Amino acid sequence: MLDIGMSGWWALASLVPIVNLYVLWCCVAKPTGYAISGRADSSMKINTAAYITLPPFFVLIIFLMLGLGHDPHEIPSPLINKPAPAFQLKQLQDPAKTFSAQEMRGKVWLLNFWGTWCVACREEHPLLIQYAKTNAVPIYGVDYKDERATAMQMLDDEGNPYTLTASDPDGRLSIDYGVYGAPETFLIDRDGVIRYKQIGPITEDAWQKEILPRVKQLNQ
Repeated sequence: MLDIGMSGWWALASLVPIVNLYVLWCCVAKPTGYAISGRADSSMKINTAAYITLPPFFVLIIFLMLGLGHDPHEIPSPLINKPAPAFQLKQLQDPAKTFSAQEMRGKVWLLNFWGTWCVACREEHPLLIQYAKTNAVPIYGVDYKDERATAMQMLDDEGNPYTLTASDPDGRLSIDYGVYGAPETFLIDRDGVIRYKQIGPITEDAWQKEILPRVKQLNQ
């Protein structure tokens, strides 16, 4: 059965008035075409215009339902299996020091884009702390479009799951990585190549089924 979620059902429900309008149009449209019998009785004529437009209408509905059933977290990234964009940013905790992707060569790691302004990031945060405790893969953060003091306060209050956090106050690195929302996380291999992108929070399901198996494979 197609699982489109509650928001999908609401969107699908919005089609109801459209269908009603279409049916109304079919009923009041001037009959055209040919008669079923030889009598010139307009009540028995088939509205061929309705039949012509009906197939495209239902094709549109099918495509909409397929779109509703698509998981937005599975949107492919053009960066998958390509070198991660290079960067060198100031560290959040110690701005006198920098952090670059080049330093991670030879390691499998996660790069997590987040911000204190992001509600989903706050929801993901305790999960990241839980994952970090397993030591399965180091998690590095990029705090973007954020105030340093606010970000530091959040990490102090709610815990710090990151091995290190870089600061991207103007969001330029997020643009380079094609981040259009937060949180987003990239799994990068030993050669600096992006192997997986998680859009949205790393749920327990995504951690167990998507990230950990890839981490184990890349570490072999």
